Amino acid sequence: MTPLDKVLAEIARYQHALLRFSAREHHGAIELVIELQDHSLGLHTYYAPIHPRDIEHPQFPWTFQRYLYDCMHDYLVEMFIHTPQSRDPQP
Repeated sequence: MTPLDKVLAEIARYQHALLRFSAREHHGAIELVIELQDHSLGLHTYYAPIHPRDIEHPQFPWTFQRYLYDCMHDYLVEMFIHTPQSRDPQP
């Protein structure tokens, strides 16, 4: 089983109401891909590299879950349009 196949098999264990998960090989590295199921909002796709040693580790299912949840958190935070820390004035 290739590293990409291993990641795809792990991703297949997850379903989410708002997000779609996949993986790709990009420039010789494996990337986790997270995107909204509804593309009509025009939001970006989130890409996160997965280190080869993590894929090969016996605890990969557990470390992948933590990584997936961390990436989901980061992706959702990136969707804020305005926060109290925003420098531009709110309309």
